[in-house]
Amino acid sequence: MTRSHPHAGRGRPPLPRGWRRRLARLPIAFFRVGLGPVFGRRLLLLHHTGRNSGLDRRVALEVVAHDAREGTWTLASGFGPKAAWYRNLRAAPKTTIQVGTRHYAVTAHFPNADEGAEIMARYARTRPRTARRLCSFMGFDVADGSADSYRRAGRRIPFVRLDAAPGQHVR
Repeated sequence: MTRSHPHAGRGRPPLPRGWRRRLARLPIAFFRVGLGPVFGRRLLLLHHTGRNSGLDRRVALEVVAHDAREGTWTLASGFGPKAAWYRNLRAAPKTTIQVGTRHYAVTAHFPNADEGAEIMARYARTRPRTARRLCSFMGFDVADGSADSYRRAGRRIPFVRLDAAPGQHVR
């Protein structure tokens, strides 16, 4: 049985408003006062430049995958390809991130749909509950929990891989 989702077919879930927005932005305040390590390697603070305003923007995002040896972090845009941070990275892919108390210069790369499928399948294996919640939030049916259902969802989720600048030691 396939459940109907309130956001299915509308492109993206609605942006949080009111207290939910304040709650969603709370990690940014943690990073600003030096409490980034509270999140371990699970969240990072992404700095991005507004494509119209040119202003410095920040958003705390969950890390889908991290490869310290390669110096990469992978993120998923839970609000789809129209999320401001995603569109801003498309316009200006060179930026910085903060993980814990460390800062890294990075360049954004945008995996294709097949790569996204494999990213989501790996994520579902390592974090099944979080992967299920992300897919549900975005309106994708993964009720059977199969790798194929996560691959189908991953083909439609916009992912971003952030590559550290050469010469940076990444932990």
